[in-house]
Parts: sequence; structure tokens; C-alpha cells
Amino acid sequence: MVSHTLKYAYFPGCVAQGACGELHQSTVALSQVLGIELIELKKGSCCGSGTFKEDSQLLEDTVNARNIALAEELNLPLLTHCSTCQGVIGHVDERLKACHQDEPAYFAQVNNLLQKEGCLPYRGSTEVKHLLYALVEDYGLEEIQQRVSKKLTGLKCAAFYGCYLLRTQISIPEKDRFNPEAMENVFRTLGATPIYYQGRTQCCGWPLSSYATTQSFQMAGMHIQEAIASGADCIVTPCPLCHLNLDSRQPDVEKVIGKKLGLPVLHLPQLIALAVGVSPKELGLNRHIVSTKAVLEKLGF
Repeated sequence: MVSHTLKYAYFPGCVAQGACGELHQSTVALSQVLGIELIELKKGSCCGSGTFKEDSQLLEDTVNARNIALAEELNLPLLTHCSTCQGVIGHVDERLKACHQDEPAYFAQVNNLLQKEGCLPYRGSTEVKHLLYALVEDYGLEEIQQRVSKKLTGLKCAAFYGCYLLRTQISIPEKDRFNPEAMENVFRTLGATPIYYQGRTQCCGWPLSSYATTQSFQMAGMHIQEAIASGADCIVTPCPLCHLNLDSRQPDVEKVIGKKLGLPVLHLPQLIALAVGVSPKELGLNRHIVSTKAVLEKLGF
């Protein structure tokens, strides 16, 4: 049971404020229903989605040290709802905490750069947590189950974790990063049936899309076809970049692989919010490229 109001410094990230605005919309709606307080980090900047370090590790570390320092100022954990943001910012947090002990000169270099820009120093005093694990670990599945007013009975959900969530950080909440269960346990809590398939822990292909588009779409198409063959009614992902490659680009994926797919792709907070009584319209389920109508009809909406 949650004995007090959970409160986080909320880092929405770029994609949830742009191409996947429904992710921000559904995260806020779900938090309100569950009584979780989000303090949005309006001064937060793009994490770089792993591209900054291609030019400079110092750049990636400094930019994200600043993001973490904004949460530290509030004495709150930094909450992400994007696997990529979590992987990048969480990895920087781990690196800098280690550097504080092992490479104090580098730690000081990062903070000196922040100071020159008039930014708060990074202290390493908080944690970076994805919404998935905030709900599973901090809020608790039993508490979520008590909030369920619309059981998702009969809905077959295929998780798509995104590679950054599982492989970027040294320490993650999963017992086995190659066989995670957090999302599947959430599905069961909501009354839905988890679908297991090979692609659920693999890369969606997004990182390739700017320079190897055909290969990127082939990867996405392979995962979607596997989910369909395994009986999934939908894919559910905790990463908006995965959502873009699997949903927004699904018509292009179909052209590349020469097959019709039509599999809906939901953001994790959309699925949970449906089960706790939030209406589909409030969750932006009408904004997806692949229609979510079949999912909603199966659930009786």
C-alpha cells in the first residue's frame, strides 16, 4: 500500500512533447488518477538519445548532469517515461557517481562546465527511474490492482521494452535483463494476457532509421510479424522512439516488407490508464497512425 503521496521530478523528454504528445498526455492523466505528483522539469534539455557521446562523452555527461541537477534541486527522483531517456540519463548518473570516487578530476570538470553556464552542480544525490519501475517498485502492483475499474480481460499484450531500458545501465530492477518480467506482470495485474515473443527485448530499429532506413523497417517489421504470429492484439512499449518506428512508420514498414500488418501499438501509461478508468479520448488513443479501434472494441469501449 502507498502510505504517502509519491512525488517525482518529471522529465517528459522531447518526443513526448512533439511527435508522441499522447504519451505526455497519458502519463499526466494516469498520475492524476493514481495520486502521483509530477513536478515537470520545464528547464530540462534533450538527453541526446545516445548521439551526443558520438562526438563527446563529456558533452553527454554535462548536458545530463544538468538535467539530474534540476531534480536534485527539488530533492526528488528524476522520472522518465522513455526507455531511451532512461538509458542515457540513468547511465550518465551511474558514470558520474562512479567518477566522484574514481575520477574526481573528471567529476570536477563536468561541474566546472555547469558553473560556467550558471547551472546548478551535479551532486549525485538522487536517482533516475523509469515510469514502469516507479509503478512496479514504488507504487506497487497490489495498489494498482486495487485501482483497476475496467479489467482488460481477454486482451493479449506483447511488450516491447526497447534496448536502452534493458542494456544501458549497469544496475536495473529486472532480475534478468534478457528475460524481463516487469511489463508482463503489469499486464497480468490489469487482467490482460502477456504474449512472449523473441523481439520483445530487441532493438526496434529506430537508431538505424536515419542512415539505413530499409534495414530499420525490416527490423520493425520482423518484430511486429512475430507479435502477430504469437497472437498479440497489440504491442505495448515504454519508449516513444520505439513507438515511432513500430506505429508511426508502420505503413512504411508494410511497404518495405510487402505485407499488411495493422497491429496497434500502445504507450504503457495508456494501457494502465484504460484499466483504472481514464477514457480513450483523454489518453490520445485517436492520435495513433495504426488505429486502436480493434483494441478498444475488444475491451468494450
